Order: sequence, then structure tokens, then C-alpha cells
Amino acid sequence: MDYRVLLYYQYTPIADPEQFAKEHLAFCRALNLKGRILVAEEGINGTLSGTKEATDRYMDFMHQDERFKDTFFKMDESEEHAFKKMFVRPRKELVSLNLEEDINPKKLTGKYLEPKDFKAALLDENTVVIDARNDYEYDLGHFRGAVRPDIRAFRELPEWIRANKEQFMDKKVVTYCTGGIRCEKFSGWMLREGFEDVAQLHGGIANYGKDPATKGELWDGQMYVFDERISVEINQVDKQIVGKEWFDGTPCERYINCSNPECNRQILVSEENEARYLGACCYDCASHEHNRYEAEHGLSEAEKQSRLEKILNR
Repeated sequence: MDYRVLLYYQYTPIADPEQFAKEHLAFCRALNLKGRILVAEEGINGTLSGTKEATDRYMDFMHQDERFKDTFFKMDESEEHAFKKMFVRPRKELVSLNLEEDINPKKLTGKYLEPKDFKAALLDENTVVIDARNDYEYDLGHFRGAVRPDIRAFRELPEWIRANKEQFMDKKVVTYCTGGIRCEKFSGWMLREGFEDVAQLHGGIANYGKDPATKGELWDGQMYVFDERISVEINQVDKQIVGKEWFDGTPCERYINCSNPECNRQILVSEENEARYLGACCYDCASHEHNRYEAEHGLSEAEKQSRLEKILNR
């Protein structure tokens, strides 16, 4: 494979995020990289794709900067670009827990567990493993026995934890996310909330799946990624499909966005049911006046009405 996908972050002071973003975008475009990079006063968070030569040059460039000399890059091989465009955008925060007083991971964060130690924690009946990602990410794939918070966005996690605090307060807690950046703040927040024994998977799921000591074992399903691939394999030992088709509950690992732009919910759907339900999650979305599926697939009004009638009669 000629291309590579990089996933990384670094909490480090950046004095002028807007100027940095402007200069960094020009550098990335010069290398013909594509992806999405967020820059804030607290650091950088990026995922991008490019040729192996271009990504090597990018990593070398970053490591030559004192601020990013220790940046850990997670890498996946790819047959092509995983993004359509290149964005570098300044932000107030890299990831947001919607806190009145933010967490600085450089000062407060949970202890790091390398993949082999995290695997041991998964097998420890006295340890609670909390998935720090969104519900649709969990539903596609997760570690066996991990707790699934009922959240649609990361910023909802503190409220959910507080509502279920009694389940976790006196336990050893281990948390994980895609690449590690969300856990840096989440584990620190848990410590500030009074949890005493909190750890996090170093490098996230992406690192765990590449580690020769684990080979992704004890992970089921696929890992959700925020690029054109949608998902990637993690378990190299005994993969199991855990995703369930939105309409019929059969095994499924195919994500789409609901075709109603005002909903846009991510659902696991077979190609057959996507066509049957006009790419929507329900009748209301299928019949919505701005349903995208109708235009994208060139359906006539008669065909649309025919499918809507079939949905009602099911």
C-alpha cells in the first residue's frame, strides 16, 4: 500500500493557534496531505493521510519542533487518501467536556496503561472499564465487558458519570478511546471528582490493535474512525461482529448517516434496508421534504411514494 493514515495529538502550549493553523495548513498542502487538524492554546489533535514519503516528512517536521518532539503517531496503511480535503482549524479546546473549569492533562490525568497491562485490566473482575466514546462508536466495536455510557457526544460524559457514580466510585476504573486524547481529560476529570484509582489506555484503541503483545485480542467488532474509511479492524486473533442492523437486528458493520439532514443520526444499515427505507432511520425522516436519498439516487416522486407506503405497511 502506498498511502498511510496518521493519528496523533499533543498537549503542549501553542501561543497563537490562528497563525499556527494558517502556516501549518500551507505546509500540509505542500506535501499533498489531506485530513483534519485542530489547534488550540492547549495543543494539537490531528488525523491525516498521504503517501508514505509525505507522512514521513510530516512526522520528521513535527519531531524537529521542541513542542512536538515526543508526539506519538499511530499509523495505518491505506490504498488511498482517507480524506477528501485538508483542514487545519483553530479551536478553543481540542476536545470538550463542557466543564466550567477545564482539565489540564499536563497537570492532572489518569495513569497510563500500555496495551499488555490494559489487557490484564480487562480480565480483572475488580476493574471497571469505561468506554469514553460516543454510543455509535461503541455499537460498532468495543472491548469485551466495557461499560457503554448512554451518550451521543463526549461533552455529555460527565453528567452520565455523575448520574451513575455509585457504580464506579469505589472501583478501579480504566478508560479508553480511539487515540487517547479524550481519556487524557476524562481520566483527569474523574480524579478531580473524587475517584481514587483511575487509569487510561495509552495511545488508545489504535495503539492496542497494533501492539504485538495483544494483537487486538478482547476487542470485538471494528473501531469507528472519523474519515472516509468509517471503520478499521482491530482484533487479529478472534474477531466477532457486535454491530446490529438498525431495522432487523442482524449482524452489521455498515454505517450511514440518516438521509434527513436535520437528523443525520448514524445507524448501522444493510444496503438492502438503506434502499428500502430511503436511507433514513424512520418513516418521518424518510418522508422529510429534504431527504437526501431521493435526489442522490434519482428517484421519481412515484417511486418515493411507493417506498414510503411499504414502510408504513411493515
